[in-house]
Amino acid sequence: MADANSIVKDLIESGIHFGQRTANWNPKMGPYIYGKRNGIHIIDIKETVKGLLLAKRYIAKTVADGKDICFVGTKRQAKGVLETRVPDVKMHYVTERWLGGTLTNFRTIRSRLKRLEELETVERDSNYASYSKKMESQLRREQAKIKRNLDGIRNMTDMPGAIVIVDVRKEVTAINEARKLGIKTICLLDTDGDPDMADIAIPGNDDSMRAIDVIIRELCMAVAEGKQMREMRQTSSGAADGGSGDAAQRRSRRAQFRSDGAEDERRPATDPAPAQAQ
Repeated sequence: MADANSIVKDLIESGIHFGQRTANWNPKMGPYIYGKRNGIHIIDIKETVKGLLLAKRYIAKTVADGKDICFVGTKRQAKGVLETRVPDVKMHYVTERWLGGTLTNFRTIRSRLKRLEELETVERDSNYASYSKKMESQLRREQAKIKRNLDGIRNMTDMPGAIVIVDVRKEVTAINEARKLGIKTICLLDTDGDPDMADIAIPGNDDSMRAIDVIIRELCMAVAEGKQMREMRQTSSGAADGGSGDAAQRRSRRAQFRSDGAEDERRPATDPAPAQAQ
């Protein structure tokens, strides 16, 4: 209960309950709205906490099952938060621009990341010494562009188990690709958003950097918890496999001894009579 109370306190202090102006609201967000004040909708903090806790449970389970999470937030208020929080839990993130086909055409994205590795290798080994000034400038621009757009997902070798979206109106392309592939979407959405675009909706102010920071912080804590569960499962599974291997080895040795004993019993005794006759 103390943890829940501290989360509620952090959320309120961050201003997550302040929605958009009443003229800009989406009627589908009605169930998440507590009321209005000075022409601004007030988001029901209970619904925010409910969505946040549901998202944390799902993320922890997904990560424990071996899947990764991709965080997407290209708006100015979310960019710095994701670049600070997400690398600490070694997950993937997109903060510059969602390139069309990042999920649905993942093979092409991987080829661009391979190109980035090639350019980084050239820079590290020779610093473009064998290239002309013009070619060096072109290659450096290409490297910077790929790194800017894809650096956050360069270690993503498989489809994520879920994606976390900040502002559904801005990240429509990412949501559509995830839904097409059956990837769960966890969305922080304001009163002007569409909750139908989120599998797990966290209603809240998506324009406040402090509010975004609290949400991403809690979700990253869920990722860390899921990683611990994953490591515990792997450790227990390895111990179980080792134990079963030792037991099988002991059984095989006992079976070998029984087999040798059975052959000795079946082997006919030698007749000493012919030896006496000789």
